[in-house]
Amino acid sequence: MLHSRGHRSLDTDKPRTRLLPLGALAAGFGLALPSAMAQTAAPAAAASAVAQPAEQAASGVTTLPQIKVTAAAEPSGKESYQATSTRIGKGKQDLRDVPQSVTVVTERLIDDRNLDTVKEVLHNTAGITFQAAEGGEEDIRLRGFSLAATGDIFVDGMRDPAFYDRDTFNDDRLELLRGSASMLFGRGSTGGAVNQVNKQAQLSNENELTMTGGTGNYARVVTDFNLRSGETEALRLGAMLTQADNAGNKIDKQGIAPSYRFGVGTRDEVTVSLYYLKTKNGMNYGIPWLQGQLVDIDPKNYYSAASDYNASSATYGTVAHTHRFDNGAELRSVIRQGHYTRDQRAGTIRFAAANLQPGGVAVTQQNLSDATVLNRGNNNKVQDMDTRYAQSDYQGKFNWFGLQNDVLSGIDAAQEKFNNYNPVLPTGVTLDKNNPRTTIGTPDDGTGFVNESLRVLVLNREFNAKAAGIYAQDLVQVATSWKVLAGLRWDYFDGKYHTPATATVAEVNRSRHDSLWSKRFGVLFQPTATQSYHLSYGTSFNTSGDTYQYDAQTENTGPESSGNIELGAKLDSADGNFTSRVAIFQTTKYNERNRDPDSAATQNLLSGKRHSAGFELDLSGRFNKLWEIYGSYAWTPIAKIDVGAPGSTPGVGEGAGTRSSLTPKHSGTIWATYQATPGLRFGGGLNARSSQTPNRNPVGIAAPRFVTADLMAEYKFDDVTFKFNLSNITNKLYADALYTGHYIPGAGRSAQLSMGLKF
Repeated sequence: MLHSRGHRSLDTDKPRTRLLPLGALAAGFGLALPSAMAQTAAPAAAASAVAQPAEQAASGVTTLPQIKVTAAAEPSGKESYQATSTRIGKGKQDLRDVPQSVTVVTERLIDDRNLDTVKEVLHNTAGITFQAAEGGEEDIRLRGFSLAATGDIFVDGMRDPAFYDRDTFNDDRLELLRGSASMLFGRGSTGGAVNQVNKQAQLSNENELTMTGGTGNYARVVTDFNLRSGETEALRLGAMLTQADNAGNKIDKQGIAPSYRFGVGTRDEVTVSLYYLKTKNGMNYGIPWLQGQLVDIDPKNYYSAASDYNASSATYGTVAHTHRFDNGAELRSVIRQGHYTRDQRAGTIRFAAANLQPGGVAVTQQNLSDATVLNRGNNNKVQDMDTRYAQSDYQGKFNWFGLQNDVLSGIDAAQEKFNNYNPVLPTGVTLDKNNPRTTIGTPDDGTGFVNESLRVLVLNREFNAKAAGIYAQDLVQVATSWKVLAGLRWDYFDGKYHTPATATVAEVNRSRHDSLWSKRFGVLFQPTATQSYHLSYGTSFNTSGDTYQYDAQTENTGPESSGNIELGAKLDSADGNFTSRVAIFQTTKYNERNRDPDSAATQNLLSGKRHSAGFELDLSGRFNKLWEIYGSYAWTPIAKIDVGAPGSTPGVGEGAGTRSSLTPKHSGTIWATYQATPGLRFGGGLNARSSQTPNRNPVGIAAPRFVTADLMAEYKFDDVTFKFNLSNITNKLYADALYTGHYIPGAGRSAQLSMGLKF
């Protein structure tokens, strides 16, 4: 893993024919570019020459005036928890100019807390919860609303299908935009959006090898090689191999991410990259609720069958071109083609019937014992998906009508082809995971193995989607300390659904298309360089095809719509080394899809309504040279279903007046490190969530509140670093992901030792 040098990577000792204009500095790029300075300084230099002393003019020596560059460089994500800019808003912007809450988890924090997956990173942000999704993907909740698995997770600003367990080996940072954001991204984005930022090739020669070993026979090797191959060219190669027994819930994954970047710092810059990740992990389907409570077991216990697995792959190639104009504007165009697969062989874990239990009685908290018998089900899912994405974004600053305008506009298009297969058994073949059965006292007992290769894959549904969007946004400096933002986007979505005919089911073809507008407004008050206050409103929508399928109802049901109001502030310390973000918000879904009891066979009602409101706080950066801190906290006192489904009972389940599921009132994390000596650093932190209910709010079931603690110690000398991480030090049992009938326990205590070598 390399130092992020996106703002110091150009070699300014050698002349260039084409370089970024100095206007890029004012936009926050922080690059000292000689020829650009000369262009910008020319008028001032000419004026100065007139006033030169006669002796200088006679000697033929011209002295240019000193140019002071005041733009601050972006803190390196490898060296700091603090970030000052983002690309989650499409174009690159200072965070203080985004009138919406953004949480950034930098590479340094990812490394310090030993976070291998995107899900683990999201655990270290406030307001995030997880539903125990049937497909194993990250089914995320933020501010009480779903981040749609098909629409709200991005890689470098482009949609990233939720088909695989995302790894962080090639991540430079992770950005979380909170609140409605369809004006930027199109469909989805009610609760917010997650953007993974891949590492870029830099104009330097730096290489790093990191090896990690730990409990559960955990072994991980990550390499990050960066080679400067020319004056404006560089090659970067990241690779990862991870394996672990993990008490039966094994990890087996490998990835590689090469990228080549040329024309760095010139008028035309191109990046060509490839990403490949393959996994064949265990599949933990969790534990059933028992009388609304958690089952008292060791968090690491794994009860799936020996033949269960969750295999996935992600392969995508990207070509990005950035053209820089003389006036400081830039046009960035990207195309990406990807192929994703998922092969899940798993089963829900439930308590076996009463007649199979000791004494022939149903399981209760009182008679639960190591002898309690479990039942393994069959929940298999085999899918693949091909995607094509293209987008082009323009950003520039202009003086129109005497006002400074920061314009962001663009177009994007998407094509997604999804296939779902049903693993069926040939006639006469039987596979039984419950012979013999397992018990509470015998996790990872090696039983339940069946030959999954005997199942035959039959295509049972296809979904083809085409989408296009066009947007424009303008941030106008209307007064010395005031800016106003307005944005508008139009989207078109066309989905076609097909179910092939079988011996018992007729062929089905369904389709629908939607087009609608998304809006974004904001006001910014920035009285000083360290203060920025904002008030904003944005909308979002979710189409009926967000699960890659239509039924008889959703085919005739339009999109849901949502809106987010936010009042917030971003406050920096005087030295710029520490940042805080505060916000109060209200997010409302105005027309939630519900079944219509009077026409259940033909369409849904867009009749539901729910809203959430609360307060958020983020902290990141250094108090001084010794202490560094990152904190994220969310208080959501209001998460209310205003209008429930037709026929629902008020105050019960999803009825009006109940609290939205998967929305704890309090959630947050805190992490701090102390530099004890030049080579020795210590760190520690807490993660916490208050009580929450699973989806559908089943009566009497709630996950209890929890707090977990982690520790870190690091010793560094020369180019070698040793780091020790102890996670969940008390081996706390808690419900990490929730579902109506079961929950998935959070990871138990683990210890890992890493050695990093730079060369």
